[in-house]
Amino acid sequence: MPFNAGCWRWPRVALVIGTLFSSGCAGVGSDVVPSACPPVVEYSPAEQARVADEVAALPEGAAIVGWLSDYAMLRDQVRVCDRSEGSR
Repeated sequence: MPFNAGCWRWPRVALVIGTLFSSGCAGVGSDVVPSACPPVVEYSPAEQARVADEVAALPEGAAIVGWLSDYAMLRDQVRVCDRSEGSR
C-alpha cells in the first residue's frame, strides 16, 4: 500500500458527510405547490392610461412599441398558463 493511501480517506469521509447533510432536507414536503407559471403583475387603470399616453407620444417607428407588443403577448401566454394549471 502506498504511503499516501491514508490521505485520501479523509476527503472521501468529508464528501460522504457533506452529502448526507445536504440531502437531509430532500424528503421534506411543502404545502405550497410551486407554479410553473410566473406571476402576472397587475397594473391599475391609472397606470395603464399613463403608459398609453406615453406610448402615443413616442416618435413614429419607435422600437419600444414592438417590445411592448412582445411583452403584452407574453403576459397573455402567462395568463393562459395560469388558467391551465388552475384546472388541474
